[in-house]
Amino acid sequence: MAIPKDGNFFLRPWVFIRGVPAMKFLPPEGPPEVAFAGRSNVGKSSLINALLAQKGLARTSNTPGRTQELNYFVPDGHTGEGEDLPGLAVVDMPGYGYAKAPKAQVDQWTKLVFDYLRGRATLKRVYVLIDARHGIKPNDIEVLELLDKAAVSYQVVLTKIDKIKQPAVARLLNETTDRIAKRPATFPEILATSSEKGSGIVEMRDAIVTAVRS
Repeated sequence: MAIPKDGNFFLRPWVFIRGVPAMKFLPPEGPPEVAFAGRSNVGKSSLINALLAQKGLARTSNTPGRTQELNYFVPDGHTGEGEDLPGLAVVDMPGYGYAKAPKAQVDQWTKLVFDYLRGRATLKRVYVLIDARHGIKPNDIEVLELLDKAAVSYQVVLTKIDKIKQPAVARLLNETTDRIAKRPATFPEILATSSEKGSGIVEMRDAIVTAVRS
């Protein structure tokens, strides 16, 4: 099933099909995939729920670091196996930068994410989420550098823009654009979103459709 040209594709029911704790459990490569990366507590699950118009699909938690697997979501009616392939799979990656988790656990999450980024041929784009209240932090830079090195196309997405004053949004967009301008694998346009207010969600759906169809 090919992904349509418009964002209405995201408004159909979506389902969780698999949590992947290690590379050997990945579903077979088939449909194009887009993945979401970000620091713990950046609002990743909330953004995925808003994007797919389903509350509670991606689990949100007040405890940072809860997502410990690659979580796969596809349109309902598709298993992602064999011939039953959807037009797109959405992948929620483990949050990074959570200092309170045991080091061995953090190392395990990090290895899983990095192996996935390096080795998944069907991965079309990674959306790197940045909390608008804090901007790009050192551990975000580490992820951007990894994506550049792996030549994985990525796009920066500002989250929680409703939490800062409107004049600060434009300033943050300019500052973030300047910081990523010379990175070889980044998509130049930055998306600004608010899961709570619904800001930027339509634009993000359109951006995903364009990335997958390109």
